[in-house]
Amino acid sequence: MNRSTWAKFAMTGLAVSLLGMTAAQAYSGEHLAGQAKITMTEAQAAALKAYPGTITDQELEQEKGGSGLRYSFDVKGQNGVVNEVGIDAQTGAVLENDKESDHPD
Repeated sequence: MNRSTWAKFAMTGLAVSLLGMTAAQAYSGEHLAGQAKITMTEAQAAALKAYPGTITDQELEQEKGGSGLRYSFDVKGQNGVVNEVGIDAQTGAVLENDKESDHPD
């Protein structure tokens, strides 16, 4: 493979990767982000501080408690247990940190 072909191949791979990253960053309730004082990135950090692990699902939703606008994360802990962690989108406070129920809402 010559240098020009290799460069085109690498750029195509990069473009596909970036497109995948953009899609992965989308989340349910993203249209509410303009009302939030806390960014998704800040909320993710707060959720992982409250319950270390890997975020498997995330959304921004209007729900009772706190300011009424919260980020909700499903976090799979190192022990394999999934907790739902709710972060207030206005203050960054942890509103919820409980084991995910069998019937998530």
